[in-house]
Amino acid sequence: MTLTSNGFRAAGAVLLVAGSLACQSRPPEPKPGAAATATAPEAAAERSAPTLAELKNATYQGVEEAGGPFTLTSGRWEGKPFVEGGASVPSVTFARDFRLAGDLDGDGREEAVVLLAGGTGGTGEMSYLAVVGRSGAQAKNIATAPVGDRVQLRQGRLEGRRVVLEVVQGGEGDAGCCPGDLVTRSWELKAGSLEEGAPARSGRLSVEALAGTEWVLRAWAWDEPAPAKPEVTLKLDGNRLVGGAGCNNYFATVKGGDAPGDLRVGPAGATRKMCPETEMAVETRFLQQLGGVRQMRFVAGQLGLSYQKGQAFGVMLFERRVTP
Repeated sequence: MTLTSNGFRAAGAVLLVAGSLACQSRPPEPKPGAAATATAPEAAAERSAPTLAELKNATYQGVEEAGGPFTLTSGRWEGKPFVEGGASVPSVTFARDFRLAGDLDGDGREEAVVLLAGGTGGTGEMSYLAVVGRSGAQAKNIATAPVGDRVQLRQGRLEGRRVVLEVVQGGEGDAGCCPGDLVTRSWELKAGSLEEGAPARSGRLSVEALAGTEWVLRAWAWDEPAPAKPEVTLKLDGNRLVGGAGCNNYFATVKGGDAPGDLRVGPAGATRKMCPETEMAVETRFLQQLGGVRQMRFVAGQLGLSYQKGQAFGVMLFERRVTP
């Protein structure tokens, strides 16, 4: 077949159009490293410890009161009543916002360490130490170990791959309500279980347990947060509690009582600076509640000061000031 020059031009046009359409339909070549970049955040998330929100809604096991695996909802789980129609139910709660994070097993991924509190409706409260890692992107409870009944956590930290808790627990002659021994305990994660080392007792709970730390008010009561500003602080200075009350600096004598954790706080003195009404209201409330303090305890690393104001009882919660 013979083609004219016009025929060649027409054929070339058809080839150019076809080539253009083929190029347009072909998926673009990926840029070097694009796939790695897209998955990097996901990979990083899988290597990081579960967040507080994940931990408060995770599934756990190893808590005797639950009788088997259970799933927290917003930090709480409740089982069925022990007696049909009864008020006593097994429960497990997440211990406030306590969370430590680190690589406990050396696999390059972080685990979270949390505290759980199991109850059966009585006065006792069993504490559990739980380690939570990840299976893919999902939080997974790796190990759980009992800490003890009515054990108070003063402070927790990670030392390498060890979990170290400074606690207040029952000692010889202590009533169940009022533990008094200051003890340092530690655990290591081995083959999917928490193994506890030898505990070290350091003394008894007294006013001196407040020494060396500045405490910042975080809650007026269990479920009533205190404002971040003005800041209210407390620390032990000899036989006095001193700090900022929201506007003025204050001071008040303090002494222990007969039982571990008993406190008596004397009338507070303060400087006489005037501040805006909102700040003065915070100061007035704090000094009134401080004057009614009768006992100290530790709650998931926070300091709790129990007070009586008239016929009302409450607990102020303080957090350690962390300094670099």
